[in-house]
Amino acid sequence: MDRYTVISADCHAGADLLDYRPYLEAKYHDDFDAWAATYVNPYEDLLADTADRNWNSARRVAELEADGIVAEVLFPNTIPPFFPSASLMAPAPSQTEYEQRWAGLRAHNRWLADFCAQVPGRRAGVAQILLNDPAEAVREVRRIKAAGLTGGILLPGAPPGSGIPELYSQVYDPLWAVCEELDVPVNHHGGSASPPLGDEPAARAVFMVETTWFSHRALWHLVFGGAFRRHPGLKLVLTEQGSGWIPGVVEMLDYYHGRLVAAATRAPTAESKFGAGLAASMGNSPSEVWRDNCYVGASFMRPHEVPLRDRIGLDKIMWGSDYPHDEGTAPYSREGLRIAYAGLPPEEIAAMVGGNAARVYGFDLAALDRIAARVGPTVGEIAEPLKEVPPDATSPAFAPGGSVRVW
Repeated sequence: MDRYTVISADCHAGADLLDYRPYLEAKYHDDFDAWAATYVNPYEDLLADTADRNWNSARRVAELEADGIVAEVLFPNTIPPFFPSASLMAPAPSQTEYEQRWAGLRAHNRWLADFCAQVPGRRAGVAQILLNDPAEAVREVRRIKAAGLTGGILLPGAPPGSGIPELYSQVYDPLWAVCEELDVPVNHHGGSASPPLGDEPAARAVFMVETTWFSHRALWHLVFGGAFRRHPGLKLVLTEQGSGWIPGVVEMLDYYHGRLVAAATRAPTAESKFGAGLAASMGNSPSEVWRDNCYVGASFMRPHEVPLRDRIGLDKIMWGSDYPHDEGTAPYSREGLRIAYAGLPPEEIAAMVGGNAARVYGFDLAALDRIAARVGPTVGEIAEPLKEVPPDATSPAFAPGGSVRVW
């Protein structure tokens, strides 16, 4: 092995606003025209000259290859039809909004299938769903699988006050069942489960403190809800939420699991009521579920997280560049890999930067190896410790210091 085959497990893409129109069912075209005529995009990066990195296939391939990356998992980024904001951060639709919002997400999924097909085998598109109607979500999973999207689905959050059933609810069992049946990964991306907090300075700071915690909730909801007992082939991927929190949180979940299950077998107490039925409903312990069913889209893994890789699971970690976001490592992904992974055994690096993602998302690693032989970072290059951070790098991957967070 002379070069690494790098697959970014965390990239973002989407169509320009008006380019979604052909992908909408015709009955929504007039409503879309009226909506688009007055919509004001609130995101500076989607108004800048570089916005076309989200949809310009040729530019995207060239920039990723220049950054040493040969394939990518594509999460959404732009504004789908009828949405007030990027769908990753948008609150659950009301009953009156639901039909049009769902039409907008289906349009995105159709666009994404075409976008991935422009470079076969190099893009795993993550389809979008809503949770308001699980039966309709199941139908969309079948449609996107047939359309060739291999990135799985993006699981929306169910933040407090959303009116959506909590993720531990068995109302979602048909969704978990179809994802297990079709081997469709369930992805939960950071930032997608926070409740609305407003726009005051304090609210923005609180969002930064809490947003990853709200995203982590999907893990313990599905674990304690028994989703993996009933659907042992289900795969959950937690992306762009960091990775250093995982060992401590899994240990904490094991602690509560053991404590509550044990209490439920003894004389009635207040605590025994909390554990009643838990052992039968959830099956394996949280650490066993993590081992068998869960993965982390670790994005720009930072140096202080790397020593925990064995406790997280070397077969669980999938590096990502977060292209084209400002906090991503582009165009310095090679430097981002060096600052994190220099000095590690090459086989460990190969797994974290590409091998694990190939297995989870079904990439043909041998085919990608041939591209990597031309553009991938060399083993010797990544082995060299990074002595100086590029002065114009904007990613937290290069931020000084850092320690493992509680969440």
